[in-house]
Amino acid sequence: MLARLRPYLPTALLALLIVYFAFHAFTGDRGLLTSNQRDEALIAKTRELAQVQRQRQDLETRARLLRDTSLSADLLEERARSLLGFADPRDYVIRMKP
Repeated sequence: MLARLRPYLPTALLALLIVYFAFHAFTGDRGLLTSNQRDEALIAKTRELAQVQRQRQDLETRARLLRDTSLSADLLEERARSLLGFADPRDYVIRMKP
């Protein structure tokens, strides 16, 4: 019986190998059926990147205003009050829970 099946073994192994790779091409981490998940993750990461870029631009603007060459008195006063916890007697203070 083994002698009769021996010529078909390489063909069977090759067929199993093809089935294995085809299965993983469809259902693997980077398979065809997971493209929607990848697209959603890409959209979420793109939004996150845009938000981080806006935050960075804001921080760069604030840092530029705090340099010696272009010091903004308003921004310096705001930062000093925020860090030291002081307020001007003419200011209205609204306490909020963190």
